[in-house]
Amino acid sequence: MANEKQQSGSLFNSLTAGSKIVGNIVADSDYRIDGLIDGTLQCTGKVVIGEAGRVKGTIVCQNAEILGLMEGKITCNQQLSLRASGKIVGDVQTKTLIVEPGALFNGTCSMGAAEKAAPAK
Repeated sequence: MANEKQQSGSLFNSLTAGSKIVGNIVADSDYRIDGLIDGTLQCTGKVVIGEAGRVKGTIVCQNAEILGLMEGKITCNQQLSLRASGKIVGDVQTKTLIVEPGALFNGTCSMGAAEKAAPAK
């Protein structure tokens, strides 16, 4: 009997449709959400919110792919992809943002590295 790591070469966590978590989650591997999270998700890998997935709160991760609904604040250290079926209502901080036609984004976005303040004269 093979486990998920042997089949795919990597580990990931999954919250299936019909499941709900209220609270804080910390994950050391990728995380796929097809259920509901009301709280904070801190992930050292990639976060995928599936079409049935809903997050209300805060996400901090390396990369993210949004096909469902994200309400709140999302911080991606690398790349955020908002797919055609995806919706973000809130604030985004990321290095790179990809938005497909048909996606919905209502909020603010900060991209790239923070600029250094000019020296005082």
